[in-house]
Amino acid sequence: MNEIFNKSRVRFLRYWKNIFLQISLAIITIYIVLLFLSIEHAVIISSIAATAFIVFTMPKSITARPKNVIGGHLIGLLTGLFSTFLYSYYINNILVYAFAVGLSIFLMILTDTEHPPASGTALGVSIKGFTSDVIIAVVTSSIILSLFHQLFKKFLIDLARTK
Repeated sequence: MNEIFNKSRVRFLRYWKNIFLQISLAIITIYIVLLFLSIEHAVIISSIAATAFIVFTMPKSITARPKNVIGGHLIGLLTGLFSTFLYSYYINNILVYAFAVGLSIFLMILTDTEHPPASGTALGVSIKGFTSDVIIAVVTSSIILSLFHQLFKKFLIDLARTK
């Protein structure tokens, strides 16, 4: 246990500036999202928070690329919207929710915009519905996350791989 603590302490002391910068950027982004969405949109907020984690702790990951972040969440929005149309055919809601997730995965693979948290966006939109607040929050946060990722790229390190 002591060895794990010592390694963590050394890692923190070596990378503390990066850790605080990257966490601060994540906080700012999530704050902006929360300005647009209420807690009733928890699934969507959670997917954006997961995106912030990927972008700011694993900035070199393929899933952190702007193409994947923005494209993946746009696909999540659209598949969530499409799934809401299925309600009118009296299909089992749980099946519709699952279908939205599966369709988002399929479309992200097809378009080379794989971003795992975006399937959470599809699920959230499917459950809560497609509103202007959701559109604004998802699009804005995806763009802000990608913009911060690009602007601070030279300062961001892969915190998940530092030892």
